[in-house]
Amino acid sequence: MPKLAYLGPEGTFCEAAVRILAPDAERLPCANVTVALEAARRGEADGAVVPLENSVEGAITVTLDELAWGDPLLIVAEVLLPVEFSLLVRPGTELPHIKRVYTHPAAITQCRNYLAREIPDAVVVAAPSTAAAAMEVSMPGSPYDAAIGPAIAGEHYGLVELASRMGDRDDTVTRFVQVSRPGPLPVPTGADRTSLVAFLRDDHPGALLEMLSEFAVRGVNLTRIESRPTGDGIGRYFFHFDAEGHVSEPRVGEALSGLHRLSAEVRFLGSYPRADRLSPQLRSGTTGSDFAKAAGWLTRIRTGRV
Repeated sequence: MPKLAYLGPEGTFCEAAVRILAPDAERLPCANVTVALEAARRGEADGAVVPLENSVEGAITVTLDELAWGDPLLIVAEVLLPVEFSLLVRPGTELPHIKRVYTHPAAITQCRNYLAREIPDAVVVAAPSTAAAAMEVSMPGSPYDAAIGPAIAGEHYGLVELASRMGDRDDTVTRFVQVSRPGPLPVPTGADRTSLVAFLRDDHPGALLEMLSEFAVRGVNLTRIESRPTGDGIGRYFFHFDAEGHVSEPRVGEALSGLHRLSAEVRFLGSYPRADRLSPQLRSGTTGSDFAKAAGWLTRIRTGRV
């Protein structure tokens, strides 16, 4: 039975993602994303499940940075998890009793309207995770009256769901990824995603455009682009890319090769099935057979068989 580390404690959205991605896996809750990924790197777990991006908040920057540095890890699977927040309280607590609320910063942002409307005088304090907030509220003598988190956290820590679906948007989802140490890639499905990180060789006009052109000329659609600071000074960045397709496809492989020629470093983060099962729409000249025909034509020229 595989063991998967995840952002804990028990009761997080991340645990819910683990249950979907690997229902039979042994679960190892960790204090934060960094600890979870390090558990995978050191072999304390067979892999890890961590959040990568949210449809409202955008990228989870700590995950982006951790995947860009340190020993390599490969994304092998993903899941899109609907995010529904509940107001979790100790039994007997009613709305007028709530003076201090504890939750993760993302939940604060995504429940802003509810908080302003229903408990405008409550002080809201940031927690390491929604489950950590629920655990704290469940403790005797806790200074907090309520936590905001998934219903599963209330079940874990004996809290009552005073309100549900608190989020300002009903369609919020978080994308979680499962990572493992480098090994064989998931087989292509026809509806795949490839993730990578590229570091600029030097900063000059059009540097990012040159990177993007490697994908564009081969008909590879990018589904996400993020810039992150390298830490070497103001204006120094590296880039995270998500591209449609699998690295085994000629158009994707050639795009990555071209990017490698232009970059100081390219870190491959994996090719894996898309959770939404959407297949790319390939335009004429970018299919696998188109690349094969072009390669055959070039071979004939080089060998004098025109």
